[in-house]
Amino acid sequence: MSEPRALLRRIRVWLVVFIVCLVLSGLTAFPLVTELHWAHSALTSWASPVADAFPGLAEWIARVRHGLDTADADYPFLLYGTDWLAFAHLVIAVAFYGPYRDPVRNIWVIEFGMIACAGIIPLALICGPIRGIPFWWTVIDMSFGVFGVLPLLLVRRLIKRLEALSAPVRVPVATP
Repeated sequence: MSEPRALLRRIRVWLVVFIVCLVLSGLTAFPLVTELHWAHSALTSWASPVADAFPGLAEWIARVRHGLDTADADYPFLLYGTDWLAFAHLVIAVAFYGPYRDPVRNIWVIEFGMIACAGIIPLALICGPIRGIPFWWTVIDMSFGVFGVLPLLLVRRLIKRLEALSAPVRVPVATP
């Protein structure tokens, strides 16, 4: 296999992994109430050793579950915001199909994703305390930006290598 083909294959594999993660992240934002019930049930039954080891986690999950139950019962329109969050993840995932098709021409999508990943950190650090989010949860939120940017950095580097291999060779013309 030629080097450009191998690079293109590696780029596409990493992009598929990134797209799948975005889609899964989006899809899990729809059933939040159900997911919190599952998490709370787990922490009070088979995963109780985890709750014993991390009591702050168990308290936080119980608090979030109560908040979502209240919102779902009394103000279900608030959960519409998380539906839009889920939709945004799915739309962003679709954008990465451009670099899948033509990585060199659509490298800007990779760079956009890198900027978005970087933006997670100040958002979490500013909005987390305003919304009463525990700092350890803010760190978890920021990790999505850190772990998200790593494959994008790799893909960008691979695209730059592919671009260099695909660039036409320019022969200098001697001028009289």
